[in-house]
Amino acid sequence: MKYCPHCAYPLAPRSINGLERIACSRCSFIHWGNPVPAVAGVVEYNGKILLVRNAKWPAGSFSLVTGYLERDETPEQGIVREIQEELGLDASIRGFIGHYSFFAMNALILAFHLEAEGTLELNDEIAEVTEVRADLVYRQNFPDAPFAAQVVRDWYQQQNWRRVA
Repeated sequence: MKYCPHCAYPLAPRSINGLERIACSRCSFIHWGNPVPAVAGVVEYNGKILLVRNAKWPAGSFSLVTGYLERDETPEQGIVREIQEELGLDASIRGFIGHYSFFAMNALILAFHLEAEGTLELNDEIAEVTEVRADLVYRQNFPDAPFAAQVVRDWYQQQNWRRVA
């Protein structure tokens, strides 16, 4: 952001409350840079966990289905929508996993456990999907989305591995 959205005057760095912000010296607009709400899903499909590779990522880099909330959308609606858009699947929420800070993307992520059904149909955003056994997914490495490893570990612990089958 280079120009003020209110008066079009150039923005410049300024110390506000001990933090550097971008602000307008003409109309006193401040760009606070607050985190953006996002959602993530541990998606169970046919007894396995689906991990996705974004089309912009290198081969072998997988993560959870994620996305930003849209206007007038609850987090629950947002993750169900993301799964439908990215995978073509109908999903239902099984539980809330937790909230996670993803500082690299300035996002606050709300993570859910979902079950999905239907026919897998990827959109242009997703290059590929891999299926991982639910009881082994906690071993997965997530180099491009470090928050995902914590989400998966928390989900795995919440499952108490399915009450020790």
